[in-house]
Amino acid sequence: MAEKTPPLSVKIARIVKDIYPDLDADVLSSLIVEAFWPETAPRRKRGRLPGNNLWSEKDALVITYGNSIIDGSFKPLDLLHDFLLRYLKGAVNSVHILPFFPYTSDDGFAVTDFRAVHPQLGDWSDINRIAADFSLMSDLVLNHVSSQSNWFNAYRQGQPPYDKFFFEADPADDLSMVVRPRTTPLLQEVETTKGTRHVWCTFSHDQVDLDFRNPEVLLEFLRIIRLHVDNGVQIIRLDAVAFIWKLAGSPSVHLPQTHAIIKLMRLLCDYAPEKIILLTETNVPKAENLSYFGARDEAHAIYNFPLPPLVLHAMMSGSARYLHKWQRAMPPAPLGCAYLNFTASHDGIGMRPAEGVLPDAEKDKVIQTVKEIGGLVSMRALPDGGQSPYELNTTFYDAMGRTFKGSDAHHFDRFICSQTIVMSLEGIPAFYIHSLLATLNDHAQVEHRGMNRAINRHRWDYPTLRALLGDETTPQARVLDALTQRLKLRSRQSAFHPNATQFTVNPEDARVFAVWRQSLDRHQSIFALHNVSDETVSVPTSTLNMIEDETWVDLLSGETVPADAETVTLAPYQCRWITNRI
Repeated sequence: MAEKTPPLSVKIARIVKDIYPDLDADVLSSLIVEAFWPETAPRRKRGRLPGNNLWSEKDALVITYGNSIIDGSFKPLDLLHDFLLRYLKGAVNSVHILPFFPYTSDDGFAVTDFRAVHPQLGDWSDINRIAADFSLMSDLVLNHVSSQSNWFNAYRQGQPPYDKFFFEADPADDLSMVVRPRTTPLLQEVETTKGTRHVWCTFSHDQVDLDFRNPEVLLEFLRIIRLHVDNGVQIIRLDAVAFIWKLAGSPSVHLPQTHAIIKLMRLLCDYAPEKIILLTETNVPKAENLSYFGARDEAHAIYNFPLPPLVLHAMMSGSARYLHKWQRAMPPAPLGCAYLNFTASHDGIGMRPAEGVLPDAEKDKVIQTVKEIGGLVSMRALPDGGQSPYELNTTFYDAMGRTFKGSDAHHFDRFICSQTIVMSLEGIPAFYIHSLLATLNDHAQVEHRGMNRAINRHRWDYPTLRALLGDETTPQARVLDALTQRLKLRSRQSAFHPNATQFTVNPEDARVFAVWRQSLDRHQSIFALHNVSDETVSVPTSTLNMIEDETWVDLLSGETVPADAETVTLAPYQCRWITNRI
């Protein structure tokens, strides 16, 4: 006889005991249900089982700020919607609008009001319209809020419940092990009606960390998730989630309570009738990043953070040796989970995920080459008081303008190759808007705003951008056309389902990065080959195992590839998608 599934309240209570062992789990479970499902919100009788039907080969995502496109007249969200419909419809079906709330710093990640849309961008009706045409991702900035937010002002005034919303520490505490991505002092001294306090600031003194030891903080964020879902959001990005639980004398990152909170959110999402996907943002080395899948009970999706620095190195060095070695050791995503693949985002190219994969000498070459093209390097503080490169600040398009050898005539082809790798791998491909638009490094913004990351956060004047996209000779038009055509082609291949089988092929030539994909029904195979060098390369077909009694065609060139041919040739930076089914 099959074991009876326990009711949702029992499942919640079990997780609550791991987070708040000293509180009444049954009472808190009721409050959690009430926060996530107000009286009018329905819920499933049974939780959604792990499966591969939350996404498909048709899924591709664009990452953008709400004001990446402006014109001085219309609301930026309206302009973004027009751009998406005019240029990306059919190529991408999902959009991540970076924090669109009122804020004071960090381009939206120091939120002052989680329940409002920034009036300079638009309002909730604009968000609703975009969500009606594209799957929408929003940010849950749950580690911290702005030092000028109503929450923090109420904390300083001693007003409940906010008087217990923020994490306080004593400067005498042992904080030597704390892992952080910044070099600013961890604690900030503030005056409150209860006296001087020292609040924890993982990222900056304008971003004050919340105290999840207080369950009221968790309940408030569950209400905020419900607000987003009710406004059409389907993907919730858990920003900086690894840091949300702190403990003096520990690294204060990846603590068990953090994982338990994500399990709770996943459980609630799986009982929601709406499709809700949880994506964790954890820019850390491989094993730590993979831990956020849990036992298929935490994040639905995780960022494939090692991919950007490894693709960058492969394209700059002309060798996929380290990219191949890493990919060969990567496990397939568990059932019900997926990787989010990308090379660029609003942040820089994180170097921590390359730890243990790229030797220091190779990382140094990458850093030096990025500096030569005008890129910047941001540092992080180490527990011993030293510093280490945390991320490289550059647009990915600009970064592809130079290799370890120097500049050459292959800038465009090298960039398209780098993005095609993202399309070929197991997982969901994501593209920063400035990669799609071949945006160059914005040094003027760095100088104007005094922050390295501004180099990769250009704001396009829409009439200017449209004129560039209307001229087929410009880099903007060439790149957008090449990538959107390739994405449309990809969306029709079942072998590119995010969970389709993947095997890392060893082409015996480090200049070629190759994977074999096979559809879930085993009907279609694709051999995805990428020449990461400036040289012509021939790959023996014996390494591809193409079945002889089938016709094989390169989807990208339309060329027939005989299974009995001795080799497959790739021009410099050429990619091939060789398939047995069209």
